[in-house]
Amino acid sequence: MGGCKGGFVPLPDSILLAFTFAFGCCIGSFLNVVVYRLPRDKSLIHPPSSCPSCGKRIAFYDNIPLFSWLVLRAKCRKCKARISPRYFIIELLTGLVFVGLFLLLFRSGFRHHMVAFEDGGWILYLACVALASGLIAASAIDIELWIIPLSICWFVTAVGVVVSAAAGYVIDLNAIQQFHILPSASAATGTLALGASVGLVIAVVLLATGLIKRSYTDEHGLEAAQTKPDPDAEPQFNDRLEVCREMLFLTPVVACSIGAYLLLTRVSSVYAWWVDFSENAAVSGLLGSLWGYFVGCAVVWATRILGTLGFGKEAMGLGDVHLMGAAGAIIGPIPVVVAFFVAPFFGLIWAAFQMFFKKTRQIPYGPFLSLGIFTVMILHDWIFQNLYMLCYH
Repeated sequence: MGGCKGGFVPLPDSILLAFTFAFGCCIGSFLNVVVYRLPRDKSLIHPPSSCPSCGKRIAFYDNIPLFSWLVLRAKCRKCKARISPRYFIIELLTGLVFVGLFLLLFRSGFRHHMVAFEDGGWILYLACVALASGLIAASAIDIELWIIPLSICWFVTAVGVVVSAAAGYVIDLNAIQQFHILPSASAATGTLALGASVGLVIAVVLLATGLIKRSYTDEHGLEAAQTKPDPDAEPQFNDRLEVCREMLFLTPVVACSIGAYLLLTRVSSVYAWWVDFSENAAVSGLLGSLWGYFVGCAVVWATRILGTLGFGKEAMGLGDVHLMGAAGAIIGPIPVVVAFFVAPFFGLIWAAFQMFFKKTRQIPYGPFLSLGIFTVMILHDWIFQNLYMLCYH
């Protein structure tokens, strides 16, 4: 045990990667449950896994990631109903992504200033695999049903906030801030995040009490179903009016953010206290993650509002807003903005393919946002190096 760092026993990479892949496949198996049950309002825990066709409970030996699908030849053991290849694909993809993220962060050299896994890098890895899992599940649901369940986004956001708040006690805070390992707020951005958080609470209370109205709800106040576009089945809305309601919801968030900034930075006695307080590792990490969340939401929500006002048709979905917010809570405000502008390139490539081969223009955007986020995670250091050169040269 004398050679261990941070309480971890060093393992050969072959064993470590094999375990990481197996663990990722198991998480992928759970993501399959999420993808099927969550958008259908079914419990993720009960009942146990069963065949959708015959209802037969699936035995544990028929529920082993990857192997069971292959051994059963993609058919139910009892009724011989076809098992979708999606189950195998998600399990394999999740396992490969878990391994890929480990190699990217700790073995590839892409992250030049990354701390070792056993010296605290594990907490960043935990956040990254949580984000990756959320992106895989959200993208799979979006492809099938054209919705992104907000609960997935909220879970990833919560992980980002908790990990960022705790990271300063695991990794040196100066290293976190200097090398952008996880989100960390300065005194200025911390005030904006704090004010926006207060404004969000106020907006949610106003929404809950009915003082402001939800957008895209029917005459009974129920949210309109967001499913794959079907003009004959969907209720008709005045889209410009609906996004005006969203602008009203966002007004307390923007006002409180600006108000907090003016109060905490313009009043000298308050500012001195705030600078000292915001240097605390937990406060800096928590507010940095929240600021990343608000920036991620803002860049998509602004596009949604401006696009809808300009074209008179709903532009982007609220699921996309929260998905980018969740990403910002983990990768930070600058990378999430870059990811937003990278995503359209993937969308254009796929749109061209669809129009050429299938003669269709409508595509869900969540998977392309996810690809943009993954791209930024891979090119993290390159992005910050070029931003530094742009700003100082």
